Amino acid sequence: MKKTDLRVQRTNKLIVEAFIHLVEKKGYEQVTVQDIADEAMINRATFYAHYKDKQDLYERIFDLALDSFTEILSLEDLVQGNRIKLKKVEVTMTNIFKHIHENRQFYLTILDGAAIEIIRRKLGVLLTVRYDKIFSSLRITESDIEVPLDFIIEYITSIFVGTLHWWLTAETTMAPNQLAKLVIKLVANGHLTVLGIEIED
Repeated sequence: MKKTDLRVQRTNKLIVEAFIHLVEKKGYEQVTVQDIADEAMINRATFYAHYKDKQDLYERIFDLALDSFTEILSLEDLVQGNRIKLKKVEVTMTNIFKHIHENRQFYLTILDGAAIEIIRRKLGVLLTVRYDKIFSSLRITESDIEVPLDFIIEYITSIFVGTLHWWLTAETTMAPNQLAKLVIKLVANGHLTVLGIEIED
């Protein structure tokens, strides 16, 4: 069973790497399943044993990215009650940005064009599930109108994805820890306090 699992994992890796390489080279629309199979040195039947179609593979790549985020987010207890621990957030964000930097081409591919909206939406679901307790305990009002939770999630994810896209595409030498500090400095003392979240250094 272990040998089978390893073989499946190896084939998956070949398919994903082939797809990313081809998208970089030709663009998503121009890549066919046959192209992917040829690049990965497998037959079409093997591809369809793993994925329904090219779109299914594309969606799975986003899930792989979010799996990495989830794993890193799970390492630290970032929130206690409605208090957020900035030092731990900085460590966690630095680790996320390091992971992205080490897999730069992968993230450049999945954050291209309309794909940004897909990962922003999936990241919103991840944050909602991961921090459901703190979000559900917040009641933010503006001029006596309660601010919807989905608006808050959309706002947070848009900032993160927009920052990430800039970092990957701009000609900058900003290191992962520097970017993490900058994002925290811009967001923590303004946006988070408005949301009713207490800051702990």
